[in-house]
Amino acid sequence: MSRKTRQSAILNIIASRDIDTQDDLVSELRREGYDVTQATISRDIKELGLIKTLTSDNKYKYVTKQTMDVKLSGKLLNVAREAVISVTAAENLLVVKTIGDSASVVSGAIEQLGMSEILGVLADKSTVLIVCADSRDANTVSKRISELL
Repeated sequence: MSRKTRQSAILNIIASRDIDTQDDLVSELRREGYDVTQATISRDIKELGLIKTLTSDNKYKYVTKQTMDVKLSGKLLNVAREAVISVTAAENLLVVKTIGDSASVVSGAIEQLGMSEILGVLADKSTVLIVCADSRDANTVSKRISELL
């Protein structure tokens, strides 16, 4: 059994069942025919970048960092939807007005979009400034933000 095969099995297990301890993961892998030790699983967890997250029933389970990023991105996007008042283009710049002190949350959501047209994002309390290379890129980013909101 190769390391890649074992790690693939680990990913399948945590995707289909709530696994909250390394011992549980060892047991599940042994049930599937893998002869593993807790030390091996500990290394695999580190290599795979698995993290523990709290479930809705107040228990912990292993998830991939990508799974967690998606959950956080969705929450950030929901907050951004509620917080953005307006998006205005000015040449290669976009000014995003937000309610209250929510500009830092909105800027985080914008940065998570990973748009190559965005050169940088700055935020104070209620304003986010997005810098693009040119007005065409600014229009593309403005349309994308408007679609999301």
